[in-house]
Amino acid sequence: MPQTSSVSPLVGREDELARLTGVLERARAGEARAVLIAGDAGVGKTRTLDEVAGRAAAAGTTVLTGHCVDLGDVGLPYLPFTEILGVLAADERFAAVLAAHPVADRLLGAGPQDAEGRDGTTRSRLRLFEDVAALLAELSDVAPLLLVLEDLHWADQSSRDLLRFLLSRGVLQRPAGGARGHRVALFASYRADDLHRRHPLRPLLAELVRLPSVERLELRPLPDGDVARLVRSLRERPLPEATVHRIVERAEGNAFYAEELVAATDAPVHGVPSGLADVLLIRFEQLSETAQQVLRTAAVAGRRVGHELLRDAVGLPEEELESALREALGRQLLVSDDGDTYSFRHALAREAVYADLLPGERARLHGAFARLLGGPDRRSNSAAERAHHHRESHDLPQALAASLEAADHAQRIGAPAEELRHLEAALDLWSAVDAAARPAGPDAVTLTLRASAAAAHAGDLHRAVSLTRSALAGLGQDADLELAARVRYTLAGNLLRVDNLSAAFAHSSEAFALIPAEPPSATWVWAAATHVMAARQVGEIETALRVGRRALRVAEELGVADARADLLISVIGLEDDNRTTERGRRRLREARELARRAGNAPVELRALFNLAIGCFESGAPADCLDLAAEGLERARRSGLLSSPYAREMRYLRLLVRYTLGHWEECLREAAEDEAGGPPAAGAHTVAPVLYVALARGDLGAADRARALLDGPFDWMVTLVAGIVLTDAAALRGDPEDAVRWARSTVARLTDDAGTPPAVTVRLAALALSAVADTVVGLRAAGDEAEAGRWTQAAAELLEQARRSARRGEDDRPQGPEGQAWLARAEAEWERLATGPDPAAWQRAVDGFAHGDVYERARCRLRLAEALLAAGRPQEAAREAGLAHREADRLGAAPLRERLDDLVRRARPADTGDRATQLTAREQEVLRLLARGRSNRQIGEELFITAKTASVHVSNILAKLEAASRTEAVAVAYRQGLIAPETAGPGRPADREPLPRGGR
Repeated sequence: MPQTSSVSPLVGREDELARLTGVLERARAGEARAVLIAGDAGVGKTRTLDEVAGRAAAAGTTVLTGHCVDLGDVGLPYLPFTEILGVLAADERFAAVLAAHPVADRLLGAGPQDAEGRDGTTRSRLRLFEDVAALLAELSDVAPLLLVLEDLHWADQSSRDLLRFLLSRGVLQRPAGGARGHRVALFASYRADDLHRRHPLRPLLAELVRLPSVERLELRPLPDGDVARLVRSLRERPLPEATVHRIVERAEGNAFYAEELVAATDAPVHGVPSGLADVLLIRFEQLSETAQQVLRTAAVAGRRVGHELLRDAVGLPEEELESALREALGRQLLVSDDGDTYSFRHALAREAVYADLLPGERARLHGAFARLLGGPDRRSNSAAERAHHHRESHDLPQALAASLEAADHAQRIGAPAEELRHLEAALDLWSAVDAAARPAGPDAVTLTLRASAAAAHAGDLHRAVSLTRSALAGLGQDADLELAARVRYTLAGNLLRVDNLSAAFAHSSEAFALIPAEPPSATWVWAAATHVMAARQVGEIETALRVGRRALRVAEELGVADARADLLISVIGLEDDNRTTERGRRRLREARELARRAGNAPVELRALFNLAIGCFESGAPADCLDLAAEGLERARRSGLLSSPYAREMRYLRLLVRYTLGHWEECLREAAEDEAGGPPAAGAHTVAPVLYVALARGDLGAADRARALLDGPFDWMVTLVAGIVLTDAAALRGDPEDAVRWARSTVARLTDDAGTPPAVTVRLAALALSAVADTVVGLRAAGDEAEAGRWTQAAAELLEQARRSARRGEDDRPQGPEGQAWLARAEAEWERLATGPDPAAWQRAVDGFAHGDVYERARCRLRLAEALLAAGRPQEAAREAGLAHREADRLGAAPLRERLDDLVRRARPADTGDRATQLTAREQEVLRLLARGRSNRQIGEELFITAKTASVHVSNILAKLEAASRTEAVAVAYRQGLIAPETAGPGRPADREPLPRGGR
């Protein structure tokens, strides 16, 4: 099998690399060691060895690699060692040592034909082994050695014997008397899945691992999170998340398989890529015909099959079956599981064998399994298997009945994604099965409605909308009014979840009008509950309040507890309370208890989410963690971890970690969510990761945020991308980009009633910071006209921030977080309008005291700058010190750099002139000016626009009191701001761009 390409990125393997690096360090200190590295083909042995070899070479170790090759029964003696000696012979450092040891000439000069055979005696062979050991020992006196032997499972007998000698009696033996040992490490890799019971390497490995200086390291399959990172890194353009998760699932931790599956993503056909299938079938084709037939039958059964079921399906006598199974197990194509079952060692191997079946053979075997599983002693959960086998054997009525049975089972055990899959299979079969042959029960519309609910619970919201639209289209003219209303209010609820608010309100209005209020009915209550929610979202507050109050009374009269709970949540905030008040929280707890008693987990999750986010909005972010954890545990027990409110609580939990400054914990939990969480998590998981990355100076976070926008509109994706892209533009000093992203994000998130999102105040404040920097620079350069244009833009942003903070959810002022962002926006406005105001920045610092430690530290920087400008250096130093400690703890490098720059500017005695006023970004621009760069070239190297570069150049000329770019460079030389050697064409610095990091 081809090895994993060494040009692919290495992901994961941190523990394995640390262990191998530790062995190398001990070997360099004179403690010779060997590691036998086992792993399945393609799991990443070569890539891991390449990485550790690169590290060894960088540390001064000589790395010598020898490869064993599969040459069947005519293997070449000592092949990996002759390769190693050939490399040594070309290295002049070792010429003298090689000349003193004729063993090199003996193996190299004669070629590998049979160095042992010419002497023909055991003593001659022993001298050969001793000479090789002595040679390696002396070579290690010249430089530490790392010997790498790859694919040891293909080693010839002579090479295995020489390896045994070297590890047991040769270079790994510690000299007597406590002297330092040889500076040699030996890493040998082999394929664990190739070692059948009679493989000649098996007894050698058993012998070697008992030696004190030899250890074994098994490279296990990569965790799913690492495979996902590998898959994403293999493509310049991001793959859809569904594709990534499918590849991760199929690759099962094998890096080579993952790479092959990624390479085949553009292919029009599905299944196993042809090149990979050829590799996977090699071992299968080496089996006897009987064993191949057993494997073909097992492949039709699926990944795992019981012994009795396989025996009945294949139709072989027990003795022949056992012999065939023993052969397949020995070749490690099958593995034996607990409970007398067998499974394919890798799912892709099963796919390849299955694809190799003839169509008729495949259908016949599927039919046999369907009949066997339908017997009187079948397992209670075999409906899904029977549905699959009936469908593949073209027995469609039975497939439909089994699919519905499987959907019922999935619903009972809380598996909505599986329920959806079985329901969609049933819907696909529905029209192909005669009405008389269909099982008794729901009609197609009701079935489609149920499928939409399963899709919503599984987090596939757009699929839920599509299915409900199908149900609506399937309603006939004489459809039952209750069913027609259910379809419409279900569609309205699903449309609310994908932020199609006006359409949701239209459908909820239709549903509410279809069902008469008298006599009271549960259907009317649920239609009303959905209508209240939709009316509230589009700003029809009076309608929401009127309908909600009436529906609450009816729900209580009828005893529809879960609908009453849903209504309680919806009307909170429409009267004198909201989820941040004690009365509001009391009503939410009442709603949660009603939903819990009714067994309605989705409504209970809605109550828990509102309780949790109410804590966050009221300025107590730490208090919401317990509620979010409780909600996620409830979602887990109900099989609703992918549902909308569970996703929101997962995001809220990560956001709290980020806000409180627990960034490492935030990143760890996000990685766990990505590895083990539902595919639908999307921006909810990645958002805090992007916030941390940007704050730590990774401007690539902006590229990843922009990539999130590829695809259909998603409210959360748009929010996250807008925050990251606006802040990234502000950090790199690009006001045009910052304002553009802030405005476009607000426009996309503004609802159908024209209400901008609550995040408007944050986006406006971030954009204002970039605009304020620009205006200050333009005024310093004397460009009042351009400063005036940007001041007008700043005034518009400030007004947006004020309106947003005054009118949050339910037309009430925003909570502490929104007010803190408004305080920052006001302080930025003061900075550009009248100069930095310590009092304004103190209000911003105090505003973020509710828990956002990073934003508080950023405001402390501005406060320190304002204090310094006001002639209060000691207070400025105190605030800068507090911010610096926080930046160090968080690893927020750009903030730390700006604080360092502030400290430098606070020491005018260092140069005694205005040069100390240059910012870190201006110093970067100055260095490029000294190299003769144009504004366009400066922009390209610093990832800013040419116009922004021009503003920085103008600032530099003003601060250095220079009339031209040339004069500014001359002043910089005189004052020691740049060294002469950094300038001039042809020097290395002239060809190498500055790092992308920083602000």
